[in-house]
Amino acid sequence: MVVTILVFLILGCLLEGLPAILILAPIMFPIAKKLGIHDIHYSVVVVLAMNIGLMMPPIGVGFYVACRIGDASPDEVMGAIWTYIVTLLIGLIAIAAVPWFSTVAL
Repeated sequence: MVVTILVFLILGCLLEGLPAILILAPIMFPIAKKLGIHDIHYSVVVVLAMNIGLMMPPIGVGFYVACRIGDASPDEVMGAIWTYIVTLLIGLIAIAAVPWFSTVAL
């Protein structure tokens, strides 16, 4: 699960979500299934990791799009976004560690 989080955080910085899933899903999902990880739990972790990567400076595409929409300089926003990113990472780790969070309604 840790490898998945790291890979999709990095890919989230570089690619949009759909291309990253199309590239790695055929490889990563069967491995996760063989390790006994629930499909929905794994999918939630993958999507969360990619979305966090999308917002991570300095190369996250979503970060620059948000700065452009908010008409703010990325240099000004760089310091403020780290609290948000750390909070999201804590949530991702909690969801990855406790499958019940993502599969409770099943």
